[in-house]
Amino acid sequence: MNESTPRKFKGSLLERAAERRAFGVPGEIPPVEKPKGSEAPVAQPESAAQPKAELPPAPKPIPVECEAPVKPQPDRSREAAARPAPARSASGRRMVTVDRALLEQKGMLVPGAPVSALAEEMRLVKRQLLITANTVAAADAQRARMILVGSARPDDGKTFCAINLAVSMAAEQDVEILLVDADFAKPDVLATLGVEEGPGLLDALGDPAIDVERLICDTDVANLSILPAGTKSDSDTELLASGRAHAILDRLAAANPRRVVIFDSPPVLAASSASVLAMHVGQVMLVVRADSTSESELREAVQMLDRCDHIQLVLNGVTFTPGGKRFGSYYDQESRK
Repeated sequence: MNESTPRKFKGSLLERAAERRAFGVPGEIPPVEKPKGSEAPVAQPESAAQPKAELPPAPKPIPVECEAPVKPQPDRSREAAARPAPARSASGRRMVTVDRALLEQKGMLVPGAPVSALAEEMRLVKRQLLITANTVAAADAQRARMILVGSARPDDGKTFCAINLAVSMAAEQDVEILLVDADFAKPDVLATLGVEEGPGLLDALGDPAIDVERLICDTDVANLSILPAGTKSDSDTELLASGRAHAILDRLAAANPRRVVIFDSPPVLAASSASVLAMHVGQVMLVVRADSTSESELREAVQMLDRCDHIQLVLNGVTFTPGGKRFGSYYDQESRK
């Protein structure tokens, strides 16, 4: 074989490369020999090694604010199970206790308390309302037992008068009183009586499945029950103007022929629901605060309530001359022979 004739190799590329190096094929780069002293240094034992240089102290760890540990939530189911169920009256409705000490603190009538000047004044007021309820035509007799207590403006004392009227009427022998908190924006009847809030009139107006009679709360005051305002709604006026409201309110009076329904209404000039509620009742007792309610406000309020045929005014906050005789003082005097 001539040297110029290329040799033929068989096998893989690695085998060919190895064979070429072995035979010194022309044109191939010979393997490079490592220069002396380039070998990797041999590790020395620790005893022979040079002393290590002192390292700088490690930096202190930077405190990182972590989220507060999640506190275990109390088991509400156990609390609910331990809480006693609300008391029920013989009719199956919620039974509540009127806070008489709170009523006395607020200067209101206290059931069973001795006759006072306020008690005598409320006797005069209720007598006129009861006379109207008993003398109207038979067709309007049911509506006449529904009385709206309102005022032209806030802070004129309409809730004060509504509660006192209800307590005074409950002392009557032939009637049963249902006091309804219809001031949906600012309900205050139950808080004044020291009673816990609950579902009420607005819930029954908004849900056809709710029986309004089941929402009435019986009290420990004879012949007195209350109906809370219920869950607040942005459409209270529209609910009162509905056909369902007409049926529910009529049913409140029709359910018991002895029942007189007293509504604590919002101020007439402050909430539109008052004039709508006046369309369902047979009597309006409009509270006028002495030296505060103007004649123009009073006329405007009466005009907005004109859908009711019987509107009577009660003057509240009248100042009496010191030392002058007034209602109630007669009962404090000893009888003279």
